[in-house]
Amino acid sequence: MAEEPKETKPGFQNPVAGFGVTFKAMFKKRLTEQYPEQQKTTAPRFHGRHQLNRHPDGLEKCVGCELCAWACPADAIYVEGADNTDEERYSPGERYGRVYQINYARCILCGLCIEACPTRALTMTNEFELADSSRANLIYTKEQLLAGLEDGMVDTPHAIYPGTDEQDYYRGLVTEAAPGTTQQVAISKGEVPQEADSTFGEDEPASEKVIGR
Repeated sequence: MAEEPKETKPGFQNPVAGFGVTFKAMFKKRLTEQYPEQQKTTAPRFHGRHQLNRHPDGLEKCVGCELCAWACPADAIYVEGADNTDEERYSPGERYGRVYQINYARCILCGLCIEACPTRALTMTNEFELADSSRANLIYTKEQLLAGLEDGMVDTPHAIYPGTDEQDYYRGLVTEAAPGTTQQVAISKGEVPQEADSTFGEDEPASEKVIGR
């Protein structure tokens, strides 16, 4: 027959050994960080606030495919796509992200949306200060997430670089905005085209005005 295991009796050394760990930690150097006076440097690939990137001429990389929203496990991303036109163009392709929102009250900063993006339009920055006292302020809109303009860029909407197509943008052939590129009128956002000067006075009826004369 197999021998029964002997019962181990708690000895005096067991609680002493446990307190020994506590005494060792008491004399170690403290790890207190003086935040926010001294901010800690984050890692290069830190998962922070998202950013919607632009092409070198200022057009947006987002094509409104909604793959990032489908990949999000927390359902924190909301996207509405729309069609580009020659009169109002936001991206080189057929579609662009008209509405883009990220709810940071839900976002877990996992980065799955970054992996799902086919155009590298969505990346993550090193910004981590996202706390707020209002839930509404934690919903970041497209205007808040869109990258700023750099040298050689023109703000959207504007025409595609002459003589190029969507594939040329992703091949890196477009490095800046074409000379003379101007911002188009964002009719979808409620902007109204400016009328040309008239040769008639303000009291004349609109039907009798000669525009651009």
